[in-house]
Amino acid sequence: MGWFDSLKRERKEAQAVTEVKEPIIESVPAVDNKEEAVEEEYQVIEREPAPQIEDQSRTVPVKTYAEKKAVTHVVGQTKVIAIINQKGGVGKSTTAINLSAALGEMGKQVLLIDLDPQGNSSSGLGVEKNRVSRCIYDALLNDIPLTDIIIPDVSKGLDVVPATINLAGAEVELVSEMARENRLKDAIGPMRGRYDYIFIDCPPSLGLLTINALVAADKLLIPIQCEFYALEGVTKLLDSMKRVKSRLNPSLDIYGVLLTMSDNRTTLSRQVSDEVRRYFGKIVFETSIPRTVKLSEAPSFGQPITQYDPTGKGAQSYIDLAKEVISRG
Repeated sequence: MGWFDSLKRERKEAQAVTEVKEPIIESVPAVDNKEEAVEEEYQVIEREPAPQIEDQSRTVPVKTYAEKKAVTHVVGQTKVIAIINQKGGVGKSTTAINLSAALGEMGKQVLLIDLDPQGNSSSGLGVEKNRVSRCIYDALLNDIPLTDIIIPDVSKGLDVVPATINLAGAEVELVSEMARENRLKDAIGPMRGRYDYIFIDCPPSLGLLTINALVAADKLLIPIQCEFYALEGVTKLLDSMKRVKSRLNPSLDIYGVLLTMSDNRTTLSRQVSDEVRRYFGKIVFETSIPRTVKLSEAPSFGQPITQYDPTGKGAQSYIDLAKEVISRG
């Protein structure tokens, strides 16, 4: 009997388990449509489209010199200044663009000649190089007058002679030309008396294009970055200047040295500034150009800093520099 009772007990337990399991299975609702089940469990949230960012970039219309606005003041003696440093990345084109624009806004007539094959001064002023039919290359090698190349009024009081990729081959092509060092000087000659300042943005090298700038210029403006190796290469530049001065351009001299990308919070920047001022003396401008994000952004929008961020530190520093330039005469 004990064995039979234990067997009955096991069967009852098995039946109890079966009775418990069946209701659990039956309690799960049948799902005919999976998509409806997902919609019940999750709420679909529709996001609003991202706001459109306004394009602040500027494109300068390609006009001819004949369409230039009338000059409202009497232009004095033209000063031809080459902005030069054989070391790249020192703020040379940035200075060419923003100093020219600042002087133009102060009522001066300024011509900026882009002599760098990279064409940064051209694009930084909103000139679309692929729409330019002629550039400084044509003046150097095809004897086209600058009046047929100048794009006037890219900013108030500022005209530009653009550079395109064609200029990259000029170094080689000039080698076989007669009076190759005087090509730019001859092109600039007829423009004297029409502008207060003519700035030349030189390439970061000491090739024939730079030699042309040294021969054509009255003075040199040398930007020097407040970084390690700041004076590296400046010695070679000064040697080249002396050779050109003794043989081709006796009036050539240094107009000023400009400290760029300055950050007085760092010991290195202060040390470089002190070293440059000791080396060059009084020809170093009192104004130094700070390192700012806005100065880096402005060229990508085709605007000088005085238009892109007129109240910022970068704009104020170039306005102060322009005042110094005017005071130096």
